[in-house]
Amino acid sequence: MLAALLLMAMHETPVWALDVAAPEPPAATTPTASIDARTPIDSDEPETPNSTELGHTQMSDSFLNRPIATLLHESSLVGLRDTTFDAQLRSYYYDRDNMDHTTSLAWTLGGSAGVKTGYFGDFVALGATGYTSQRLVGPLDEDGTPLLQPGQKPYTVLGELYGEFKVTDQVLATVGDRGFNTPFINTQDAVMTPYTYLVYGLQGKIGSTEDRALSFGAAYVDKIKERNSEDFESMATAAGAPAGVTRGVSVAGANYKVGQLSIGAVEYYSADIINIAYSEMRYAIALPDNMQLLLHAQYTDERSTGENLLTGKFFSTHMVGLKTELAMGPALFTMARTLTAVGTIGSPGSGTGILSPWGGYAGYTAVMIENFDRAGENATLLRAAYNFPSPTGLSVYGLWVNGSTPNVVSQYAQQEYDATVQWSAPSGVLNGLELLARFAHVSQEGPSNEHQTQVRFILYYTFR
Repeated sequence: MLAALLLMAMHETPVWALDVAAPEPPAATTPTASIDARTPIDSDEPETPNSTELGHTQMSDSFLNRPIATLLHESSLVGLRDTTFDAQLRSYYYDRDNMDHTTSLAWTLGGSAGVKTGYFGDFVALGATGYTSQRLVGPLDEDGTPLLQPGQKPYTVLGELYGEFKVTDQVLATVGDRGFNTPFINTQDAVMTPYTYLVYGLQGKIGSTEDRALSFGAAYVDKIKERNSEDFESMATAAGAPAGVTRGVSVAGANYKVGQLSIGAVEYYSADIINIAYSEMRYAIALPDNMQLLLHAQYTDERSTGENLLTGKFFSTHMVGLKTELAMGPALFTMARTLTAVGTIGSPGSGTGILSPWGGYAGYTAVMIENFDRAGENATLLRAAYNFPSPTGLSVYGLWVNGSTPNVVSQYAQQEYDATVQWSAPSGVLNGLELLARFAHVSQEGPSNEHQTQVRFILYYTFR
């Protein structure tokens, strides 16, 4: 199996349910670092970028935004005769200078390969995806990257194995191990392998036009397989609950789009562990000269539940985020602000920040290294992105985030600077190839004025 994975290099099949619209099979998708994926078009005019950080999921991307019928094959073939495959090669170089003056370094080769059958009896389809990450370079004294297992060990794992049931042309059900994307439970597919989950769920859509539609989903998420792990574990364990505590997470939410307004909310409830409520709004205003003003707002509330098994004490906190963007053709300028409450844990005066144990954090100021979500921390982000003309395949962005001193002993104010350059090969022999170069630097105030730097070089090749 390992040899097949390395040769095919693989990519996950379209993820279930609360997810951005999946592509028509057999095409596989490549994560994009806050830059819209490019598709061949007749015009040389580039698309406007977006500012969603690689590996993060916003509310408007959490529900299927087109009729499920369009996801089915147009072919009249069914079952095994309609089986599709997708595969992606990944190579990843990751070099991090840590604040404790150690280094974490690895260079890996691997990827993913997926298979999905057609719908037997126009009702049930089966799917599976395997992943691998093999060490090319990985000094034992520079351990700690998310590319390999501890000890710089490679891994190969079957991350997806599921059944998909067509309830109606607008409603699908899923049972099994699969990718899952919502603001607080998601694949965070930003390194070699995404998070996947044991899911029992339902998703659907009401509305037949892009201007007015309601997407919805509900699921019970029982277990999680972390990105560099070979095993699934309880969602409570992954959140940090004591040994022997096993709980899943019930998820339900919806996103409504009407015209230029998109508004949605999702609830996560884990008995005796945590309750997370997240809501988000987006609104677009057309301006002269083909410009657009984009307004975003988000709110998160977190608190312990039942017997408070996560920390042994009651805790609660919340976060408010605002984001304003000016789209000017191929350029996008972003300003965001997030305010995290001091929170309480056990008694007033103690602080807790936002917890996000199951994937990437959806906060507007969460970037490549830091989330800027500590107790009492207020953060400001400035960002600029530009897509060059389509034939070049080139996109770039840079950002700066400043976070205030948290209300926690021995934590200090931080700043982060990030830059990403992405190149997507145009149509032709290299179609399917994407290269990313990413850099991030964090400086932290305090007694020793500590620093952390990350350099990443990433290659994706999606087999067409």
